[in-house]
Formats: sequence, structure tokens, C-alpha cells
Amino acid sequence: MGKIYYIIVFLLLVCISCEWRLKSSDKDVPGDNVVVDRYDRIESLYLTTGDFSALQQMNTNYPMQTRTLIEDVLKIGYVNDHDINNKFLNFYQDTILQGLINEVEQQYAYMDDINKDLTNAFKKLRKKLPGMKIPMVYAQIGALDQSIIVGNNTLGISLDKYLGADYPLYKKFYPESQRKQMKRSMIVPDCLTFYILSCYPMPYNYEIKQLECDMHIGKIMWIVNSITHKPVFNTKYVAMVDKYMQRNKDVDMATLLKVTDYKDIANY
Repeated sequence: MGKIYYIIVFLLLVCISCEWRLKSSDKDVPGDNVVVDRYDRIESLYLTTGDFSALQQMNTNYPMQTRTLIEDVLKIGYVNDHDINNKFLNFYQDTILQGLINEVEQQYAYMDDINKDLTNAFKKLRKKLPGMKIPMVYAQIGALDQSIIVGNNTLGISLDKYLGADYPLYKKFYPESQRKQMKRSMIVPDCLTFYILSCYPMPYNYEIKQLECDMHIGKIMWIVNSITHKPVFNTKYVAMVDKYMQRNKDVDMATLLKVTDYKDIANY
């Protein structure tokens, strides 16, 4: 596998000329605004140049994100392992992963549209589900593993999973039906889906049936469609929920999520 190296001095000059700082200055925005924290930029700098200052920022400013990436997403070891930094760096020297990093940098140089859509979506969601906290959202570059990582009131977006249905690499590993979901416009719906699911998980029950799982996900997908005002998800279970809600105008989203007897919904 080939290795790609960028000239550190050149990168620094570019960063200075663009007034781009390693850590996003938009992290602490007051109010309900959702601004994606660009952890991926620091990660990218370290993985393409081996810049030690970038590694320091990853460990100091983003310890939770770094631990989650290394231990839970990549599963290459533990952050306290003596050789984990070299292992982490070497893992991404694969030409395929270097290509992913480069593509992410190009496609996601700006995420203002996503910040705006996330802000609007979570504001609407919180009105419908009072008490729901707005999560801290950050971006990362995985290795074609999970798309969205949820935990501790945070949402991690793996940008390498949203490079477009026609991205050549995807055609080698994913069927067309799955590639259709691997695009920029799916980031917000996926964030909403996984976050709602984390707040309203399936009850842990050894006797839980497949229908109950499908209907629970169908409820969440219906809510996402309603919040975004788009038919993002189109399954028979979403259609059942839609018919149920059309005939039960008094049922709000919070009540819908608490429904555990799916016979009434499934009969529609």
C-alpha cells in the first residue's frame, strides 16, 4: 500500500492564509444552535502528516471522541496502550483510507447547510418531545464502519459514510439500495433516527418479537419524516404508523413513542 505525505510547512501556510484553526471556533454557540464540531479536521491532519500537535489536540481537547474512535469504531486497541498512536497512524496509511480522508476534506470543507438543518430539526423535535436534550454533534473519519455514533448526549457523524451514492469506492462494497442512503442529505435524518432511538430504546425482553422491533423503528422513522417534512423513510411500517396517526389526531409524538401494543397500529 502506498503512503501519502503532505508537506507540513505548506499545510501551515495554507491554514494561516485561510485563518483556519485546528479546533473549530464554532463549538460554543449560545442558544439552541447545533454546530458540528470539526474533530475530523484535527484527525485528518494527524493521519496525513503525523503532526504531533494535532495528536495532542485530539487527546487533550477531544478525549471522548478519540477513545470512541480507537476503541469502539476501529477496535484497534485501547487509548492507554503504549503503541496506540503509531498503530492508529499506521492503520490509516492504507491508500483506500487516505483516499477517503482526501474526499471528506473536499466534500465537507463547509457544513453550514448541515448545521442549519440540524438546528431546525432538533428545535422542532424538542417542541414535540419536551425534555429532550439537544446533543453535542461532532464529525469524524472512520473506516467505513458505523455511520452515526451515539453516547453521553453526543452524536458522532462518520463523514466517510456520506460521500454520495456514486462514490466509486462504495460501488465495490455496497449494493445500490444501501448506497442510496450514503449521501449528504441523509446525515440529518440519520442523526435524528439514532438519537431518538437512544432516548427511546426498545425494551429489553427475551421474548420481543420482530414485529415489535420493526414497528418501533417505524414509529421513529415516521417522526423523522414529520420533523424534516420529507418522505425520507418509506417502509410498510412507516405507512402503518402514518395511517394510524391520520386516524388518531389526538395522539402526539411523545405518546406514540410510548405505545407498546402494536396490534392497533399493525391493523391499519
